[in-house]
Amino acid sequence: MISTTESAKPKIAHDLKNRVYLFADSYKEFLGDSKSLSSSVRNSMREALGGKGAGLAEMTASGVNVPPGLTILTSVCREYYDNDKKMPKGLFEEVVSVLKHVEQAVDRKLGDVGKPLLVSVRSGAKFSMPGMMDTILNLGLNDATVEGLVKMTNNERFAWDSYRRFIQMYSNVVLDIHKDKFEDLLDDKKDELGVKSDTDLKAADLKELVKEYKELVQKNSGKPFPQDTQEQLAGAIEAVFRSWNNSRAIYYRNLNKIDHTLGTAVTVQAMVFGNLDDESGTGVCFTRNPSTGEKLLYGEYLVNAQGEDVVAGIRTPHKIAEMKKEMSKVYDELLATTAKLEKHYRDMQDIEFTIEHGCLFILQTRTGKRTAASAVRIAVEMVNDKIISEDEGLNRVEPIQLNQLLLPSFDQKDKDVAKKEGRLLATGLNASPGAAIGQIVFDPTESERMAAKGDKVILFRVETCPDDIHGIVPAQGVVTSRGGMTSHAAVVARGMGKPCVAGCEMLKIDLAKEEMTVGKQTFRKGEIVSIDGSTGEIFKGHIPTNEPELSEHFKTLLQWADKKRVLGVRANADTPEDAKVARDFGAQGIGLCRTEHMFMDQDRLPAVQEMIMAETLDERKKALAKLLPMQKQDFIGIFREMRGLPVTIRLLDPPLHEFLPKLEHLIEEVATQRAKGAKPAQLREKETLLRKVSELKESNPMMGLRGCRLGLLYPEINEMQVRAIFEAAVAIKKEGLAVEPEIMIPLVGHVNELKFAREMLEKVAKDVMEKEKTQVEYKFGTMIEVPRACVTADEIAQYAEFFSFGTNDLTQMTFGYSRDDAEGKFLQRYLEGIDVNGTKHKVLNQNPFENLDQNGVGKLMKIAVEYGLQTRPKLKLGICGEHGGDPSSIAFAHQLGLTYVSCSPFRVPVARLAAAQASISSEERDK
Repeated sequence: MISTTESAKPKIAHDLKNRVYLFADSYKEFLGDSKSLSSSVRNSMREALGGKGAGLAEMTASGVNVPPGLTILTSVCREYYDNDKKMPKGLFEEVVSVLKHVEQAVDRKLGDVGKPLLVSVRSGAKFSMPGMMDTILNLGLNDATVEGLVKMTNNERFAWDSYRRFIQMYSNVVLDIHKDKFEDLLDDKKDELGVKSDTDLKAADLKELVKEYKELVQKNSGKPFPQDTQEQLAGAIEAVFRSWNNSRAIYYRNLNKIDHTLGTAVTVQAMVFGNLDDESGTGVCFTRNPSTGEKLLYGEYLVNAQGEDVVAGIRTPHKIAEMKKEMSKVYDELLATTAKLEKHYRDMQDIEFTIEHGCLFILQTRTGKRTAASAVRIAVEMVNDKIISEDEGLNRVEPIQLNQLLLPSFDQKDKDVAKKEGRLLATGLNASPGAAIGQIVFDPTESERMAAKGDKVILFRVETCPDDIHGIVPAQGVVTSRGGMTSHAAVVARGMGKPCVAGCEMLKIDLAKEEMTVGKQTFRKGEIVSIDGSTGEIFKGHIPTNEPELSEHFKTLLQWADKKRVLGVRANADTPEDAKVARDFGAQGIGLCRTEHMFMDQDRLPAVQEMIMAETLDERKKALAKLLPMQKQDFIGIFREMRGLPVTIRLLDPPLHEFLPKLEHLIEEVATQRAKGAKPAQLREKETLLRKVSELKESNPMMGLRGCRLGLLYPEINEMQVRAIFEAAVAIKKEGLAVEPEIMIPLVGHVNELKFAREMLEKVAKDVMEKEKTQVEYKFGTMIEVPRACVTADEIAQYAEFFSFGTNDLTQMTFGYSRDDAEGKFLQRYLEGIDVNGTKHKVLNQNPFENLDQNGVGKLMKIAVEYGLQTRPKLKLGICGEHGGDPSSIAFAHQLGLTYVSCSPFRVPVARLAAAQASISSEERDK
């Protein structure tokens, strides 16, 4: 259970006198003396009444034909949990009192034998959570009222079918008796009678089925099915409150970052019956196609059915267009009503309706869920039709949704089929979006070899490290059994636009045997799997992929975003290929070029290792001389692709041991060679390597000899890099192209580190330009990733022309978390909640490596910005960590007044839209 006291409870911006409201009365309460609802008041309605209750209230007030009912506020749900899951005192009496007005409106009464009122009891949170909580229909039926319903409707079969449905639903939701037990009895009855469809059962058959259902309830609960209708109602209301914290609802809220403290409202609404006769029916429709965005009524309906029949798949529904033939008058009314609702709400609507004996009732309207492609098209077309403004259009698309449009994806229907076939193997963390199919491969070198032959492969590793880069690059996707959302595999895959499933602990990977086990299944190298990095799912076999196509609507939306945003958007790119992708997606420069990734190429790794193994300065310089032309060509390619846009190049950052074999592997190799009597020269080579790796070993590498510290102790390394950068820049300028390099010195914690490093490196830059008789515009700056750098930023800014916040390391050092260890050991528990005296409480509401910790890390950044600008008013400010592509972190960057954010190339469109939304929010706050 999630405690409602774990964070500040929602504050409703409207004082409410009661806990229970009729639909019409709740609208009047919020409207007050105004002529229409403002967006802030409408938001308060949703917070208090839930989306469903707010929608029903507004529809009732606008004249749409809505069955009358009442809403119990979301605050009551919070009160229920604070009261140790007991109904608040006096609540039920208040419900009964307000329900009398519903009874008068329909001239029926709950529990009355002559004119029984039947009601539905449904959930409704502020944010739509379709199917996550519980619903009960036909409440109010018992052995007496069912006979009254027979007389009132003159339809015995309908009455007993409704009673049968009610017992099953109520028993499942309230009494916790699994619905399959009732379905089994229903199937047995149909088999016994030799019929296929529920509708083939006659009234007498349904009476017998009701009797069997009641016997099942008695057997499983030890009590008879409740006949007191008020007891039924109280049980149903409490069950809906309980369903707020069922496992699927908690999972859905975690997935969609919905606050667990909001609570759900409860609506109690007079039933209308789609299963009354052949002039009745029920359905669900959207005012536009939720998959494509096409402006056309889209949906399904069933004749002589109740709502659950449409969604349960018991009968095959008809397409909504077919209603024009079957019920032409109702169809015309539905078209007019849905158009009216879309015009009123100024957005695509998801509408539930019931037809009772030819009369149309609207049961619910809400903003419709939609795909990314649909969201973009609807937003642009509504702006073009002057229904909404450009700003509103930009706010209608979730930035993170754009990932769906930029990468291959699986069709949900194909995945559903695979799940039904039992092909879903495991689910890990959705570390990098996209879909991929390929042969299983466990070794990075094998991945490289197979991909070179044209094979598509998925690289499976326990975890990845920089050594694996040559196998990650050619792979279609990556899977790890350890590591989190910001592990090496996740970060690298996101940067390359490859799908990645990380931390999938269900997989037991044996690298030596080149096989993995999932439960009782074993998979070997070469077998085909499909992975969905957007959901973290891994499937056996092949699932077809949909290739991305960028529409004109997409381009239009991003053009509007570029007009609106203040923040610049750059990309993290380490190769000319990455740079081209970034520029094609609209990046305004490179905010982070990581030179260590260039060193990992298999062709140059031997020279890197030769440089590390060097015993003298001359030996080291000799090895660096081999790397210089390679680095120069790297930078020429990147500068050429960026065509004069700024390129921020981070000098070597990781510790040197990352470029060498792992210590434990070397110890094993040396021991094996000794035991087998290897040749002395061969053994000496391995022993020398082992000594070097042991010498470089550190207890805490993240805080050890790396970044600027490495550059100060071994200046020749950074000098070679700067020489390569400026030789490349000069070469590009001589081609007649503009070039703007920015040299970033990493991990500075003390002003002297930057001061001395810049003195040495700027001399190299000037020497190159003087020798080539060509001047290049350049900047020197630093990556702010050490807390001390933030609080001494005024000193550091004396020698830095730009700050780039490395929020990944800054988060690690601020929290004192080792990122990979935290995500593998305790961070997930912190996010899900830990047990405190029998109640789950979250330690953290969000993963600080995914969403910037604004209260801690953010305060350090604010200090750095303020201090830095005091010393250097024109200081350029950016973010180059993973947070540069996170919409909430981008909004914070806008508030801080940063110059730009930098993210992986495939997240550039996401950042462009998020930056525009941040500008819109800022303008609204300033009004």
